[in-house]
This record gives sequence, C-alpha cells and structure tokens, in this order.
Amino acid sequence: MKDLNRLAKQQKSSMMALYLTSLLMGGVIVGQAYLLVSIVNKLFINGAEFQEILPMLWALLLILIGRAVLSYVNGRTGIRMASEVKKRLRERLLMKWSNNPLQTSLQGQSGQKVSTMMDAVDGIDGYYSQYIPQKIQTTIMPLMLLITIFTEHVYTGLIMVITAPFIPIFMAIIGVMTKKKSEKQMDKLTAFSGRFLDTLQGLTTLKLLGKGSRQKEGIRASSLDFREATMDVLKTAFLSSLMLEFISMLSIGLIALEVGLQLVVFNSISFFTAFFVLVLAPEFYLSLKELGSAFHTGRGSMGAAKKVMEELEEKEWPVKWGEKKLDSIEISPLIELQNVGFSYSEKGFALQGVKATFPPLSKVAIVGQSGAGKTTLLHLVAGLLDPTEGDIVIDGHSRNEYEENEWFNQLSYISQNPYLFTGTIAENIAVGGRVGVTREEIEYAAEKAGIYRMITGLHKGFDTPIGEAGRGLSGGEKQRVAIARAFLKNPSVILFDEPTTGLDLQTERILQSSINELSKNSTVITVAHRLHTIRNADQILFLDNGKLVGIGNHEELMKTIPHYRDMVTLQQGVNLG
Repeated sequence: MKDLNRLAKQQKSSMMALYLTSLLMGGVIVGQAYLLVSIVNKLFINGAEFQEILPMLWALLLILIGRAVLSYVNGRTGIRMASEVKKRLRERLLMKWSNNPLQTSLQGQSGQKVSTMMDAVDGIDGYYSQYIPQKIQTTIMPLMLLITIFTEHVYTGLIMVITAPFIPIFMAIIGVMTKKKSEKQMDKLTAFSGRFLDTLQGLTTLKLLGKGSRQKEGIRASSLDFREATMDVLKTAFLSSLMLEFISMLSIGLIALEVGLQLVVFNSISFFTAFFVLVLAPEFYLSLKELGSAFHTGRGSMGAAKKVMEELEEKEWPVKWGEKKLDSIEISPLIELQNVGFSYSEKGFALQGVKATFPPLSKVAIVGQSGAGKTTLLHLVAGLLDPTEGDIVIDGHSRNEYEENEWFNQLSYISQNPYLFTGTIAENIAVGGRVGVTREEIEYAAEKAGIYRMITGLHKGFDTPIGEAGRGLSGGEKQRVAIARAFLKNPSVILFDEPTTGLDLQTERILQSSINELSKNSTVITVAHRLHTIRNADQILFLDNGKLVGIGNHEELMKTIPHYRDMVTLQQGVNLG
C-alpha cells in the first residue's frame, strides 16, 4: 500500500485534477438535485406554467452534461495515471533485468518474469484507474452532500452519520480477505505461466522422452489451481457487492421512512425539503458503495503490487561502472586480475583470490572440473558480474572506472549456445556491429566466419528468417553466426565458453580457423575442455573448487599440478578409446 501510494503521489498533476473534478462533481450533484426538486415543486405543488420552468430545465440539461463531462475527465485522469505508473514500473523491471542479465537468467523461470512484467503490472491498473479516483471523490462528495442535508433536515443527516460507518467497516473486513486471495491468485498465475512457457520451449524434448502426457497433467493441474484462485476472488467480490447494496438499501429505506413520517404524519417539513433529501441520500450512499467496489479492486491490486515489488527488491549482484572512456586502441589491453573473488550467497559457491595477468594479444585458457568456477570467472572478466573482493584492472585502471558501453564495445562473448533473435540472418549478424552497418560488411563477416556459402545457398539468402532462439539453424550454424558478429565488431578482447563443444569435427575445424583469425588482433580467453585448446594457450589457469591452484603453460602445469596432469591423461585416454 505504501509503495502504491508513493507512486500515486508522484503523479501530482493527475492528483490535482482528481481533487478538482471531485469538488466540481459534488457541486454539480447538489445543483442537479436542487433544480430537479425545484422543477417538480413548482410544476406540481405550486401549479406554475411550463414557460416559467423552462430556464430551469435548460440549466438542468447543462448540469447533466457537465456531470457527464466531469465523470469522463475523472475516469480518463485515473486511466492516464495508471498508464504512467505501469510504464514506470515496467521500465524499472526492464532496467533491473538489463543491468544484471546474468542474475535475471539464473533466477526464476522466463514465464514467471513475463507474467510479472505483463500480468502483475497490469493487475495494478485498478488501483489507480478506479480506487484512487473513487477514494478522492468519496473524500469530498459525501461530505459536501452531508453538509447540504444537515442544513435542510438535521434528522436525515443524523441517520446518515449513524449508518454510513457500516460501509467502511465492512470494506475493511472484505479487504483483508480480498488481499490474501488476490496474492494467492497472482502466485498461481505466475506459477502457471512459468510452467507453461518452460513446457512449450521443451516440447520436443518431452515428446521424445515420452513425458508429454505427464507434463500435460501438470499444466492442467496448474491451470485448475489458477481457476480456483480466480473464482475465490470473484466470490469475495460478489459477496462484497451484495452486502454493500443491502446496507445502502436499508439506510435509504430508514431515511425514506423518517422523512415520510415527518411530511405526512407530523407535517413538520415541506415537500421541497423532503424531496430534496430523498434525492441527495441515494447519491450519498452511491458514492460510498462505489468506494466499496473500488476498494475491492484496489485490494485486489495488492497481490499484483506485492509480486512486482518483490521482483524489484530482489537482491542483486550489481556491476559498478564509471565515466572513463577507453581510447581507440589498435591492440588489445593489458588485463590484470588482482585477488579477484566472488560469492553468489553466504553459503553458496565462492570464487576466491584469483591473481593473473593477461598480456595484450595473448591466448588464455581457463580449465578445471565441472563446478570449479570457470564460467563465473569468465563472467567477471566480461563485466556481467562485479567482484565481491579484489579488482579487475584494464590498462592500469579499474574496470569499474570505465563506462559500461566503452568496455562492452571492446568485448565479444561467445558462449556454447549463443542466442539468436527472431528475424533474418542478416539482422542477427548485424546485432554485433555498430548502428548503420552495411550489407557488404555483414557478408564479409559471414565469409570470415565460414558461413557465407551456407547462407547464400538458402532460398532468401541473408534475408532468410529464423525463429526464436535460432530455431531453424543447427548448433554449429548458430555458433558461426555468433563468430560473424565478432568479426563485424572487431573486438580487442574475445571470451569463449568453449563454443566448439558438441560439434562435429568439420564444423569444429571451421570454427577453430575463424577463432584463430580473430585472435590475431585480440586477447582470447577461453573456458577450455578440449586438449588442443589447452595446448595452444600461452597461459592456463587451473581452477579447483573456486580456487586458482595453478597457472602457467601446458608443459609447466603437467610438471607441477598433479590434478591437471590427471585431467589431461584422462582426456587423452578417452580420445584414444
């Protein structure tokens, strides 16, 4: 609630517009009731001619039009405020995820994040488009109506003062139920979204493994859970509306009974006064009743707001960047790891005390058993993670002193499974280059990556569309598109997460030739698994359980590090076998 109110207060112009329209609406309702009662009183009680009341009819028509216009402006203001808040929340979510893409990819399911970005943020809409405008209206209008009624008939005002508190009391009771149920509904929705998207992406694998039917039942159960949670929220909404109608109807009935007795039995009030308070009383309770309905909507938004705020407040591994610009360099920079360490959590994996120096144009291999910290170290060098201890120094300056774009413009990172976007092959290669890259440059990069002949053999050549995540291309072809991106970018530092793993021998040779071509003007740092990659490295970092236990070339480590020697011997045995 505090976060939602804080975001509402930031929309100062919209809030002022809502207060102004509510104040005018209160005056319009009183004026409408006064004119209506005056017309009836003059026409039927005083026997006035139609010509006498014609100006009052025109005034009533103008007031009715004014009320419609004010209602429209009030509604549009709420919608505009909701739209602005949702836009800002989505920008904050996108900024958080883009600032730390590695954490985003590791934590939670993609479907859950999509659901948070779309459904949860949309779920907040009702709080600003309905609840806030109605709350402001109910703060002003009923008070104006109550003051007007007290000036006309005190007893009616007293009945309103006594009965009106039952509505907010009931709202508070229903609100607690609604908040819990809406939170449960949003949890069920995000769980269902995450499971559904994961299943959709892995449908082929599930089918081949014979697990399609089991996963189908899982999705069905998840969708039924969401349905039941939604029905619980709707049931609460219907109960709330029923009780609010009952309280309003009972209160208006009491007022009608009291006014009727005063008018008919005791003859203590005039027809004008009796009719006037009877016209205003339903407006008074209608405002409170609409607040009750809007309150239910607002409380329902709490579950969505909680989901969004939890995502925004999720602990990050922030990467700090400075303002220093890298000079346009013709050779790769000197990179120093000064006692670098990183911990994912207090009890999780930790990389500790890595010290190394990578000279310009050097070839570096990072090796070790699975889980040793190789990819984590590569992420630290890339700038996807910030060291929790120590520092990474580029040409004598901390990497944190450079602008983010300045460093990334000098860098290419090629993983085992590079991501390709929905679009043409040319567009996916062009992602690696500057803005306005030419078709000739794209084709040159593809030729250097050894994929030009394959692309030109396709029906639409470089304009051939590919699906999400590179669907339609083989693993080797996706790797060569990623290599083409690197040729287009011409970076000074290239990071490889062993891109040749799992490829056939011919494809691996093509990629290796392209990598060797790239390394002529770049420092190449590779997470290595293949023996030939290790042998060719100028420097090898051997990691074991997050610690750097050896550094040197292949021959040096074979002599000094038994674990490294065992790993190489085992791989040679596998290759021979």
